[in-house]
Amino acid sequence: MNHSEGENKMGVMPVNRLLLNMAIPIMLSMLIQALYNVVDSYFVSKISLDPQISQNALNAVSLAFPVQNLMIAVSVGTGVGVNALLSRSLGQGDREKVNRSAVNGIFLAGVSCLVFMALGLTCTRLFYSVQTDIQGILDYGTDYLTIVCGASFGLFGAVIMERLLQATGQTFYTMISQAVGAVTNIILDPVLIFGLGPFPRMEVAGAALATVIGQILGCCVGIFFNATRNPEIKLTFKGFRPHPQTIREIYSVGLPSIVMQSIGSVMVFGMNQILIAFTDTATAVFGVYFKLQSFFFMPVFGLNNGMVPIVAYNYGARKPERIIKTIKLSVVYATILLAIGFAVFQIFPSQLLSIFQTEGDNVGNLLKYGVPALKIISFSWLLAGFGIVCGSVFQALNHGMLSLTVSLVRQLIVLLPVAFLLSQLFHSLDVVWLAFPIAELFSCALCAIFIRRVYLRDILPLRN
Repeated sequence: MNHSEGENKMGVMPVNRLLLNMAIPIMLSMLIQALYNVVDSYFVSKISLDPQISQNALNAVSLAFPVQNLMIAVSVGTGVGVNALLSRSLGQGDREKVNRSAVNGIFLAGVSCLVFMALGLTCTRLFYSVQTDIQGILDYGTDYLTIVCGASFGLFGAVIMERLLQATGQTFYTMISQAVGAVTNIILDPVLIFGLGPFPRMEVAGAALATVIGQILGCCVGIFFNATRNPEIKLTFKGFRPHPQTIREIYSVGLPSIVMQSIGSVMVFGMNQILIAFTDTATAVFGVYFKLQSFFFMPVFGLNNGMVPIVAYNYGARKPERIIKTIKLSVVYATILLAIGFAVFQIFPSQLLSIFQTEGDNVGNLLKYGVPALKIISFSWLLAGFGIVCGSVFQALNHGMLSLTVSLVRQLIVLLPVAFLLSQLFHSLDVVWLAFPIAELFSCALCAIFIRRVYLRDILPLRN
């Protein structure tokens, strides 16, 4: 089928080619992001020859995950709402609404950023003192999180700029802006952590500074591409006032997404409390697991980010067959990616964990507790692809509450209580990890019910 004059490629390009065209650049950029997540923890684990100091540094970064995840939840959730609304408006041909969605999204990202900057500069030590009384973790953690939150304008700016590019199909430029941020972080990590060349040795604070400098550069590149390479959107703040109806529409999808991803922070915080009762190495294992799993989940999220604007655009353009084909292909690709991840975690758990072994850890505690964790948790991945894709379909079609319900059931109603129950009944760390595949089973069943409902109510009527 040839492109109709003036129509966006999301309405006319063959679906498989379109999905790969949209998703592969984002998947590659997210792989680079996953790499710099791992690089952060790798260098932090090598800070000192004293294993206790390195362990404290690694734990400090691991315990920061809920707050970092919360910032990502708010920035990405707002971006998801903007992305879905903007793509639907493009499909409907409403240019005024496209531009209004973009500038209101940028405004919301700015407001959110100010809140986190204020919290980060005043509450980080309190956050760590609730979780531990180990002085080394408290000091390292306060340094790390104060910088990451205090300079979070780079993160919020980068995410909203990337989402504007994704919503209009300009995913190649998204890849470049994300890659610039990630590569900058990877280069600066050892330089600032260990004080190479003229730079002072900053240890954990250096890891944080490398992160925020990368985010700020990524944001600058994103602004440049939106201003010069994104003809679908005209960004102007002349006479700008917040538009309540647009903000409501953004948050009708975005707010459930924010809450859904924030639930992940609550889950990690709760799991850390369950795990630390066994040994503080268990929390380091959990932190390392999240770094490693990102190599497989980040590409799946990249696939989803490519899928959402296609589904939303074709819903606005009333093209149900393209929606159905996009969803089916996305489930297949996501399942294949996570099945590969499962195989890697089953075959090479020791090799993966040894990357993060702290200097002087001669007893191999990280491997002792980590190998069973990776093998058991990864069984949940065999089902996770279906659930992740379904959640994004719900968001694309303005059913954010369905995504939220699935996430709530999986992480808070099933996962945490089951993990706590297993820890009390069996007093075995290895058994606690079984909570993950159990929770994924519940999630999958719920997604199957919800996706059928969405098909019957929203997609099927478009055929008439």
